[in-house]
Amino acid sequence: MTRSQQHRSGDPAGPASRSSSLLSEYRTFVNRAVREPSTVGAVLPSSPVLAREMAAVVPSVERPVVVELGPGTGALSGAIAERVPEGGRHVAVEVDPGMCEHLRTEAPWLEVLQGDAMRLGELLAEHGIESADAVVSGLPWSLFAAESQRRILREIGSVLAPGGGFTTIAYAHALGMSGARRFRDRLGAAFDEVITSRTVWRNVPPARVYVCRRPVSRR
Repeated sequence: MTRSQQHRSGDPAGPASRSSSLLSEYRTFVNRAVREPSTVGAVLPSSPVLAREMAAVVPSVERPVVVELGPGTGALSGAIAERVPEGGRHVAVEVDPGMCEHLRTEAPWLEVLQGDAMRLGELLAEHGIESADAVVSGLPWSLFAAESQRRILREIGSVLAPGGGFTTIAYAHALGMSGARRFRDRLGAAFDEVITSRTVWRNVPPARVYVCRRPVSRR
């Protein structure tokens, strides 16, 4: 049984309640996007289809440690939790205090750490985590300067366990833009393997997923 299933077991909430929760999530996301445009990079939260594609890297056996970067309102968190088995650890790192408060209220089963991904290794160590079996990122890479991108990728590489995987989003409409091409080059410099998924059309906007393994260098 996954942690998400444990959380839902015995929950009498019906379709109306789930619809209300989804509407609340969208409202929270839009409000934060308007108030904090420098930290929210998408128009809408990731769709369930895209979330499942990104979460496929999460081990569904043994007791993995899974780190989610930039969870926002938790659009990816549910898909990740569907795969994390009993005894696993699902940690979400979020810099925005308002988003952290929202997640702690709406997803009490999620371990939320408020902090910056640029100090990921230090932040995880403070909470007794030496390495992660999977890292799933919803970070708005286009809002980060080149050096910030490189630093976060180094941090991810430094905490990723041997055999672990890292996934992140690439919006299809932007793939040909210079900024997106440069980010793809940085992924290639940071990881030995970078695989690009098919386009997920059932998302706004359509997106692809980068699946990265084997960090080139570790600190």
